[in-house]
Amino acid sequence: MKTPTLRQRLRYDVGGVLPTDLQDWVLHELTGRRSTARYLARFLLPLVPLLMLFLLFPGPNWIAGLMMLLIFIPVVYFASGLHLVYRAFRLGQHGIDPASIPRTMPNAERDRETYEANYRHL
Repeated sequence: MKTPTLRQRLRYDVGGVLPTDLQDWVLHELTGRRSTARYLARFLLPLVPLLMLFLLFPGPNWIAGLMMLLIFIPVVYFASGLHLVYRAFRLGQHGIDPASIPRTMPNAERDRETYEANYRHL
């Protein structure tokens, strides 16, 4: 699988579109193993230096820490919640069918069948 150059990778990380010969890499990057961790790291790491600016405020560091958490926790929550939307958008940007994203959890079908077998009579 061909990988992007450093310049292409930086462009991709800020929202740019890669050439069509890198679609396999994009598909793996967005839907492959550990894609969620890569997405969260790419989304949250640039936020950390900005949050460190709270340490410049006068007062105890625990107050600065709480101010950082007041921003960081909702950002993690919404970034996690919008992960599938972001992946579908990025796949569409690169001309890949967004339906290739698995929408169900691996054991969801089995769990549903077990539930229906146990509680069908109710």
